[in-house]
Amino acid sequence: MSFIKKSAFPLLLVCIGISSCNLFKPTMTQNATFPEFSYEGHRGARGLYPENSIGAMKLAIDLPKVTTLEMDCHITKDKKVVVYHDDNLNPKFVTYTNGNELKGKDNKGLIYSYTWEQLGQFDLGLKGNVDFPEQKKVSTHIALLADLIDEAEAYTKKKRKTPMFYNIETKSSEKKDHKAHPGPQEFSDLVLQVVLEKGIAERTVIQSFDKRTIQYINKTYPQIKTSYLIGGGNKKSLEQLVEELGFTPFIISPYYKLVNEKFVDDARKLGMKVVPWTVNTKEEIQALEALKVDGIISDYPNLF
Repeated sequence: MSFIKKSAFPLLLVCIGISSCNLFKPTMTQNATFPEFSYEGHRGARGLYPENSIGAMKLAIDLPKVTTLEMDCHITKDKKVVVYHDDNLNPKFVTYTNGNELKGKDNKGLIYSYTWEQLGQFDLGLKGNVDFPEQKKVSTHIALLADLIDEAEAYTKKKRKTPMFYNIETKSSEKKDHKAHPGPQEFSDLVLQVVLEKGIAERTVIQSFDKRTIQYINKTYPQIKTSYLIGGGNKKSLEQLVEELGFTPFIISPYYKLVNEKFVDDARKLGMKVVPWTVNTKEEIQALEALKVDGIISDYPNLF
């Protein structure tokens, strides 16, 4: 399958910065069909290892039931795609590489205000995370999406017979355009540039709470699967959400407490898979499996 953008001009933009411009190299076709049930490690395995790190992804790969690596992306000042959740350096768990607490402009400093090289002075794992007491304390750094994919693909080849799927979130919102991140089109192009160049497009879902990014991706990269994230405060019907979106996404991904039998039935009628987030107890996982959802995102993928 060729993943070719509909517009020649955006395709040219995608090629910028890729020396070979080899966007259409073959993907691993084994197991390219979406998993029958998508067991997803949230931010890798946030409950067990520093979030969104290469190590967290490897831990998830080690867990035999996990099919999909879930992660978040931001853009740096020099337009690199990094795997990180918050808009800013979160002092709850980010320190300098020597373990010292963040200070001055670095305390809650915007990721978008740093170059990739500058982000190298920070550590994600030395301090641990008080919200996840089981999380291993280990030095780790913010990773480039490209490097994380390379590491995950190589590790998977050693550990598994079939490749992993990827669920990648664009962390954007309209009120933060050009302040905390680029506009939705540039953000999406930068992420898809990496996905296409690494040859994982057939095994990738792009998810977002920001409907603008998945609207753009659906229009410009129609072969890429998309997922619409829905917060716990949602009061709209699935029909209303799809109508506002303007197309039917491959997945609807709600806060897990929104999911009941009617929600799943309505999603089925509209042709969407249901993958709720973030489900962190064995009992809740089993209850959702009984409702016949299509996947589960968990901080504790060891519970699957």
